[in-house]
Amino acid sequence: MLSNWHAEDPAATLRAVNSSKIGLSEAEAALRLAKNGPNALPEPPPPSTLKRFLRQFHNVLIYVLLGATVITLLLHHYVDAVVIFAVVLINAIIGYVQEGKAESALASLRHMLAPTAVVLRDGNRIEVPADNLVVGDIVLLEPGARIPADVRLLSCHNLQVQEAVLTGESEAASKQTKPVAKNTPLGSRASMAYLGTWVTTGQAQGVVVATGTATEFGEIGVMLTEVTRLTTPLVVQTARFSKWLTLIILALTLLLLTYASLLQLMPFAELFMVMVSLAVAAIPEGLPAVMTITLAVGVQAMARRNAIVRHLPSIETLGAVSVICTDKTGTLTRNEMMVTAVVTADEKFDVSGEGYNPVGEISNCNATENHPVLWQLGRVALLCNDAELQHKEHDWAVSGDPMEGALVVLAAKIGWSPPEHGRQQWRRDDLRPFDAEYRYMATLNHSQDNQRFIHVKGAPEQVLSMCTHQQTLSDIHPLNLNYWQQQADCMAQQGLRVLALAQRSVEPETELLGSSDGLENLVLLGLVGIVDPPRAEAVRAVKECQQAGIGVKMITGDHPGTARAIAQQVGMINTNQVLTGADLDQLTDEQFNAALATTDVFARTSPAHKLRLVKALQAQQHIVAMTGDGVNDAPALKRADVGIVMGIRGSEAAKQAADVVLTDDNFASIVAAVRQGRTVYDNLKKVISWDIPTSVGESMTIIVALLMSMALPITPVQLLWVNLVTAITLGLTLAFEPTEVYSMQRPPRLRSEPLIRASLVWHIVLVSVLFMVGIFGIFQYALGQGYSLELARSLTLNTAVILEIFHLFFIRNIYGTSLTLRSLRGTRPLWTAVILILLAQAAVTYVPALQKLLGTAAIGWRDGLLILAIGVALLLAVEAEKQVRIRLFNWRL
Repeated sequence: MLSNWHAEDPAATLRAVNSSKIGLSEAEAALRLAKNGPNALPEPPPPSTLKRFLRQFHNVLIYVLLGATVITLLLHHYVDAVVIFAVVLINAIIGYVQEGKAESALASLRHMLAPTAVVLRDGNRIEVPADNLVVGDIVLLEPGARIPADVRLLSCHNLQVQEAVLTGESEAASKQTKPVAKNTPLGSRASMAYLGTWVTTGQAQGVVVATGTATEFGEIGVMLTEVTRLTTPLVVQTARFSKWLTLIILALTLLLLTYASLLQLMPFAELFMVMVSLAVAAIPEGLPAVMTITLAVGVQAMARRNAIVRHLPSIETLGAVSVICTDKTGTLTRNEMMVTAVVTADEKFDVSGEGYNPVGEISNCNATENHPVLWQLGRVALLCNDAELQHKEHDWAVSGDPMEGALVVLAAKIGWSPPEHGRQQWRRDDLRPFDAEYRYMATLNHSQDNQRFIHVKGAPEQVLSMCTHQQTLSDIHPLNLNYWQQQADCMAQQGLRVLALAQRSVEPETELLGSSDGLENLVLLGLVGIVDPPRAEAVRAVKECQQAGIGVKMITGDHPGTARAIAQQVGMINTNQVLTGADLDQLTDEQFNAALATTDVFARTSPAHKLRLVKALQAQQHIVAMTGDGVNDAPALKRADVGIVMGIRGSEAAKQAADVVLTDDNFASIVAAVRQGRTVYDNLKKVISWDIPTSVGESMTIIVALLMSMALPITPVQLLWVNLVTAITLGLTLAFEPTEVYSMQRPPRLRSEPLIRASLVWHIVLVSVLFMVGIFGIFQYALGQGYSLELARSLTLNTAVILEIFHLFFIRNIYGTSLTLRSLRGTRPLWTAVILILLAQAAVTYVPALQKLLGTAAIGWRDGLLILAIGVALLLAVEAEKQVRIRLFNWRL
C-alpha cells in the first residue's frame, strides 16, 4: 500500500484504499477490522507487582548492605541486623513508589485518542468507536474534534488543525486538499490530518489511510517502547565504587585473618569474630540508605521549587547535566500568541503586554482614540475575527484560534475594550472564512449609524494584491508596494508571523460580500507582527545555565526563522545557523556530530530527529536533559539522562516518559533543579568523604593493634556500637546541607569522572592516620595513667565518636572554610544528631547496665576535656591541610 499519502491526489487515494466518497459498507468495514485489527496501540503486558518491587534491590550497594545484615546476624547482633534490613526495605519501598508508574507512557498515549469518530458507512453518517475505524473509512471532521486516525483530506472548508503535540508548531496548521511534495516535512503536509491532533476551525471529509501503530502517532508509541532508559551517573559510579571497595575489604580481611592465624595472635574463633567485626566496620553499610535519603531530601526540595521528581537518582543527574535540549513552544516561550509590532504607512509601533492580558501600551502613541489609522486597524483586528477573549480566575485565555486571539488583545490595547461592546456596535452581515487557498478572511460589518465596511486580514502578499491605496494620518494615498514588501520581509526576518489588515467602505445597501472581485480596491491600514513571546524568566535561566557551563540547544518543530528569533531573544549562543530536519537527514553521522558543536538551533524536527540528537550528544559523553511538553517529545524524554516535561501544557504521555515534571511550566525552574542537583551530589560526596575515612581509621586501629600483638584499643562490640549509632545518623545530617557558594559557577562534572578522586584518596589516608593517632594516643595515655582496661577502652570509644563529630563539622564545607560562625552554627538536623549521639554515649558510659553490656567504665571530667581537645585538634589539622591544598594546588575533594 502507498505510504506518501500527502503526495497523492484524492481520487488516487480512494482507489488505493479501495473506497469511495460514500464510504465503506458495514460488511466491508467489519471484514477489514477483523483482518487488520482495531485502531489502537497494542497493550504491553504489565510487569507484576512483585517483579517491580524486587527490581528495587538490584543495586550493588544494596547487595553489600544485605551482606552486612547477614554478617551481623552471624555475630548475633540482632538489633544491628534489624536496623540495616529496615533501611534496605525502606529504600525498596521508596523506589517502588517513585518508579511505579514508569511503564504507563503508552497508556497515556492511548488516552489521548478520540473515543468516537463520525464516519460515512453506506452513505449514512454514523458515530462509531474510534477503535473500530479501518483504512478506507470516510471520516467527517468538525471544530473541536480529535482526529481519530491518519486521514487524507478529500474536501475541506476553512480547516485548521492544532498539531502542536506532533510537530511543536504553536499555531494551528491550515489544511487543503491539493497534493504536496513527497519530501514535505510532517508539519507542512497540508493535505493530511493526523491521529491525536484536533480541529480548531472549519470542516472536512477525509479517508482513513492508516490506523493504530501504522499512524504517525502510533509510530511514536512504538518508538517509546523501543527506547531503553539509561542508568544514571550516580548509579554507575556507586556500583563501580561499591564493587571495588567490597573486594578490597574482603581481600584485606582474609589476608589479615590468614596472617594472624599463622602467628597465632589469639584463638581462631575469637580472631574470626574480630575479622567479621572489622569487615562490618570497614564497609560503609549506611551509605546506600544515606544516599537514598539524600536524594529523597533533594526531591522534597525540588517539590518546593515547582518540580516533581519521578525517579530518585534523576535529581542528582540533573546536577551533572552538560547539555539541555529544550523545546521552544511552551518551554522557552509562553505558548500564547501576542502582537508585538504594528507598522502603518507613517509610523512603526511596539506593543507591550503579557500573553492574552488585554492590558498593554502602544509605543509612540499617547491616545489611540485620536490616531485614526490605529483606531481603524484595531476595528479590523476585532471584527474580522472569530476568537473570544475570556477571563478565567487570575488568567486570560482565548476561545478559538490563538492568532485571532492575539488580534483581539491588540484591539483591546488600542481601545476597543471590552471587545464585545465593539462587536455589538458593528454587526456582522457576511463572512468569508479564512482558507489556505486564498489566504485571507473577510467580513462585512455595519455600524449603528449604518456605515458599512469590508474588513480583511490575511497573508501580506495576498492582501497587498487586493489593495490599491493605503491609509495615512492625513488622507488616503496610492499604495507604496515596495515599502510594504520591505516592511513585511523585515518583520519576517525577526521571526514574526506577519498579517496585513485592510478595509473598504461600501454602499449602505450592501448585504453580501459577493465574489472575490468585490474585494478589490482595498485600503491597506497596516501590518501586524505576531509572536509567541519568550518567557522573561527563560532569558535569565539560559544565561545562568551558560554561566554554569551548561549548553542549551533548541530542538523544535517550528519554522526556522521563528526558532532563530526566539533563540536570539533568550540569549542562546550559536544562532547564526539553523538546521532543519531535512538538513539533518542529509548529514552523515560524522557530519551530524560536527554540526552539534556549532549549531544550537534545530527546526522542523520530527521525533526521530530529536531522538537522534539526544543519542549523538550522549555518544560525545554529554549528560543530556531533554525538555518538552508534547507527545512528539516522549521518546527523546525517555532516552535522555533526564527528561523534563512541562506539567501544565505537557501531555500525559510526555509526563510519564519524563523523570522530572515542572508544575509551573517555567524554564527557570530548570535552573533551580540544576542547582539542587549539584547540591545533592555535593552532599553525597560529603557523605562518602566523611564515612569512608572514619570507617577506615577505626578499622586501622584494630589492624595495627593485631599486627603489633597489642591489646585491642576498642572491642568488636564497641566498634559495632560506634558503627550503629554514627554510620547513618551523623552521615544523614549531610543530606540537609545547604547549597555551596558558587555551585553554579563551576562547570558540570564529566560523565567519566570517578566517584573517588585522587584528592579524596589522599583525604582518606590523612584522616585515617589522624584517627589512628588520636585513638592510640588516648589509649596509651590511659594505660600510662594506670587506668583499667575497661576505662581505657571507654576513653577510646568516646574519642572515636568525638573524632567523627568534629570530622563531620569539617566535611560540611569542602569548598570553603569550616572556621566561621556560620559554618559552626550548622543546621538543625546536625545539632539534633550530635545531641542524640552525645546522650547515647553518656548512657553507655555511665549507665551500669550498658557499662556491663559494652564493657565500659565512667569517665572523669578532666579526661572528658582531653577527648574534646583531641577532636578540636583534628578539626584544626584537617582545616589547615585543606586551605594549603586548595590555595596552593587548587586540589578539591
